[in-house]
Amino acid sequence: MRKPMVAGNWKMHKTQEEGLALVRAIRAGLSSHGKVEVLVAPPFTAIQVVVGEVADTEIKVGGQNVYCENQGAFTGEISPVMLKAAGCSHAIIGHSERRHVFGETGDLLHRKVHAALNAGLDVIYCLGETLEEREGGQTEAVVERQLNEVLDGDVKPARMILAYEPVWAIGTGRNATPEQAQAVHAFLRAKTTGIWGPNAAGNLRILYGGSVKPDNAASLMICPDVDGALVGGACLKAESFLAIVGAAADSV
Repeated sequence: MRKPMVAGNWKMHKTQEEGLALVRAIRAGLSSHGKVEVLVAPPFTAIQVVVGEVADTEIKVGGQNVYCENQGAFTGEISPVMLKAAGCSHAIIGHSERRHVFGETGDLLHRKVHAALNAGLDVIYCLGETLEEREGGQTEAVVERQLNEVLDGDVKPARMILAYEPVWAIGTGRNATPEQAQAVHAFLRAKTTGIWGPNAAGNLRILYGGSVKPDNAASLMICPDVDGALVGGACLKAESFLAIVGAAADSV
């Protein structure tokens, strides 16, 4: 059975002090931890204080982004070895904001995935379509293309987590219905079965992201191919984040 993951992407929120307070509250309220893998992804400036706070727990810490080189003249970038040395276990790659706001291409994302894996980080790789693409019936073609951009023979399935995030549902208050989410997750599992085989694809975790909140989490988590959530705005308050973790635990 796949162990659900609930990952909180703090985005550009929380100073060190604020981040420390948030993760302390999450830690204090975590009662169903054994059933769910919990990860927080603070801004780079807060990673080390958060890592220090959760060092004796099973809470994992991830980077919100990572560059494709280990060092060099890349002003403003953070390398995978830097994330690993800071205490991160995961890196989020391909988030729609990186694609659509910062113009990251499939080739760059491919290199980022390989660099992160080579540095010993697990990857949470995001895919998703825009509203125009969904209304045009292109959802499956878009996510298949995004999947193929990064997967090749060197990418090990045990180190990968997929996160389906329909762009039209991120930060908009809208979210995919459970039926819509399940359909795309099942499609992604079928495609990865063709790449990695049924055993590896059967163990692959596919998270849903896009306006996940306490009031819709349970209906999403019970879908057979939804293995948790990549949470945005609702992860910035311990109470709402913990409620989503609880919904994931109840689905097991």
